[in-house]
Amino acid sequence: MIQTIELLPGIRFRYFPDNRFKQGALSIQLVRPMRREEAAKNALLSAVLLRGCREYPDMRSVIRRLDDLYGASAGTMVRRVGDYQTMGFCCGFIDDRFALDGDCVTEPMLDFAAALLLDPVLEKGIFRSDYVESEKKNLIATIEAELNDKRVYANSQMMRLMCKADSFGIPRLGEKENVQAITPQCLYDHYRKILRESPMEIFYVGSAPLQLVADRLKELLGNTDRSYVNLNAQTPFIDGGGSDTVEEMDVTQGKLSMGFVTPTTIRDEEFVAMQLLNVIFGSGMTSKLFMNIREKQSLCYSIGSGYHGSKGILTVSAGIDCDKDQLVRAAVLEQLEACCRGDISDGELRSAKEALCSSLRATHDSPGAIEGFYSTAALSGMNLTPETYMEAVERTTKEQIVAAAKSLKLHTVYFLRGEA
Repeated sequence: MIQTIELLPGIRFRYFPDNRFKQGALSIQLVRPMRREEAAKNALLSAVLLRGCREYPDMRSVIRRLDDLYGASAGTMVRRVGDYQTMGFCCGFIDDRFALDGDCVTEPMLDFAAALLLDPVLEKGIFRSDYVESEKKNLIATIEAELNDKRVYANSQMMRLMCKADSFGIPRLGEKENVQAITPQCLYDHYRKILRESPMEIFYVGSAPLQLVADRLKELLGNTDRSYVNLNAQTPFIDGGGSDTVEEMDVTQGKLSMGFVTPTTIRDEEFVAMQLLNVIFGSGMTSKLFMNIREKQSLCYSIGSGYHGSKGILTVSAGIDCDKDQLVRAAVLEQLEACCRGDISDGELRSAKEALCSSLRATHDSPGAIEGFYSTAALSGMNLTPETYMEAVERTTKEQIVAAAKSLKLHTVYFLRGEA
């Protein structure tokens, strides 16, 4: 159903025709290699661009324009997909079929999104200093809010340690100190550089004809100064050595994070079996970690696992009493060993398949979910649609899941505990 067109060199357009919704969706993303020195700039840039363009130079005029387009929305988008970081916009707007007779929303929305990206409001030839400083404060507040959530903080610290040789350890929004150092001049210089060099990904969901959207985008983007640089292909986890770290802080509840590695990534045939293993092992309230370590043994307040398929990393996170660190570590490894032995009941396997298929069916429930699934899949290198993904889930055997479990190796442990 999805169609992909190379609109212009380095500009790829993905078109998903769907007339089930009253709203359409459009995303425009510049794709960058994840780099520590520019992650904060990329995260800040989309927020500064959204503050206004030459025709609509402030938030009041931006909001007024969106209101004129039947209450359309435009938001910033900063994603990390494996070795890549993306920045840009995601817009939602009424489908032309539901506009008043004679009105068209899709083309004006394309014009507006392109103006935000290509024609920003400037002051003395660079970004407005008040816009940059305001958005720096907002971004720093977001970063600090994540760090104040000790579960998020512990997971972030574990990932930094685990991925010290891999770009996956760089925070999606960059570092606070790097945000503080950004000036209007350096941000504008960076903007001109990445606009010229970066591959661009555009995604549309709605009922407008393919040729109408493609032709308008080509017209809007055709005069952009471009000499784009191809991105390197996604890579598996780069191992810089594991660690076992304990940090003390003024907390009443300990946060344990464990990182496992596997050679299986989203680009491998074994990926679906690894996803099912993650569901059985620790993702959800019927998983082995939750049912045994939390419910039966009462060793933790919360526990769960997550699989980062772009890199082949599985993480376990638990909130525990500070004196139960070693007990919980051993219990987690015991449940993984149970999976390796094939101690997986038919009920656990069926529940895992139903849970995974349910989440895949939900990818077609809204334009935003469609955009999120297909855009991320394309950048990560996954070649499964939700339909073929579900078919692969149903075909997966317990033996394949056991093989996936056996491929996992504990790599890094981080424990945040209360001060002694």
